[in-house]
Amino acid sequence: MLQHDRAAGALQPEYHRATPECPNPERWSMIDSMTAEVEVLEFIATLVTTIKPRLVVETGSFLGVSTEWIARGLERNGFGKVISCEYDPVVYEKAKARIEASPLSPWIELRNESSLEMKIEGTIDFFFSDSDMPIREAEVKRFLPQINPNGIILMHDASSHLKVVRDAAFKMETEGLISIILLPTPRGLVLAQPRAGRT
Repeated sequence: MLQHDRAAGALQPEYHRATPECPNPERWSMIDSMTAEVEVLEFIATLVTTIKPRLVVETGSFLGVSTEWIARGLERNGFGKVISCEYDPVVYEKAKARIEASPLSPWIELRNESSLEMKIEGTIDFFFSDSDMPIREAEVKRFLPQINPNGIILMHDASSHLKVVRDAAFKMETEGLISIILLPTPRGLVLAQPRAGRT
């Protein structure tokens, strides 16, 4: 949070270390080391305007920056909502203050709870997994029955350096649960879709 406050919204070169799939991370931009890369945020907003989700679920709100990018896409679409959860109460309060002050707040429901306990009503059209890395597999599996078969799953922090999320995505693909594409961003991004029920 201190890094985010010090930057005051100014973009910095991404400093995640180089990986075989992304040898020049400094070509990407970041707001801070916890929020997704700026190009990933732009991609997320574009996915929202492309697939027109009614319900987006995000785990790991952090300071709510990615939540606002999702909401920008929803606002442009003219419908939908994003439900985002942040487990840490101190971080949640900072995100809550940011979102309450944002003109995008009508599109956002922020919760202070664990993704593994959060209850969601309805079909999830877009699921963005960006919480603590060790629980990403569990949360995707938990919500998979509610995810639209033609919807999208994104898992952040899936570089070959950050193996936990990458390995979880490969495991779920091997188990026949999801189909994945690995996008070679500095911190890594899994783009996936449920295997069952696709038309």
